[in-house]
Amino acid sequence: MSLSSSLLENAVDQLASLPGIGRRTAMRLALDLLRREPHEVSRFSEAIKRMREEVRYCEVCCNISDEPKCAICRDPNRDAGLICVVEDIRDVIAIENTRQFRGVYHVLGGVINPMDGIGPDDLHTNELQERVRQGGVREVVLALGGTLEGDTTGFYLNRRLAEAGVMVTTIARGISVGADLDQADELTLGRSIADRKPYEQSVKR
Repeated sequence: MSLSSSLLENAVDQLASLPGIGRRTAMRLALDLLRREPHEVSRFSEAIKRMREEVRYCEVCCNISDEPKCAICRDPNRDAGLICVVEDIRDVIAIENTRQFRGVYHVLGGVINPMDGIGPDDLHTNELQERVRQGGVREVVLALGGTLEGDTTGFYLNRRLAEAGVMVTTIARGISVGADLDQADELTLGRSIADRKPYEQSVKR
């Protein structure tokens, strides 16, 4: 794509670098921004700039936050003794949308994947074990995708957490094998959380 403006072409290149955005969509977005008032574009760019510079990770659960502790960890109405372990932040959003879970979360930041050189120490597994060691946690729910990597991560965490004497459960398999949590509809995901079962039973199915 050769454009008459190198500035427009550069904007299109940057927009097209985002996941799921092709060149045609990037062009449409760039032209829309070009038609907007300067103050609107400034507000748009400032929001992205501040997000990148100021958003941090919760010091407790590794969720995104504007403060040292995220809003969920700070909420006194949440059940701190019930931790739901997820792969990434999108899964927290998906589960929160179901309104079926009133515990807290722990975001691993990925799953174990030896093929890509990702081991337990590359994830927030040690932080999870430390939270359990501190006491007060009675159940850890493994809400990981139904992939080989998700199952491997679940097996590893169950073995580690069982040593600490905490009950480990997993969401019911309403989620298709090979699917990510954020791809499931809210009803299916909500039922999967409500119908969770002990991890050991799930691996013997």
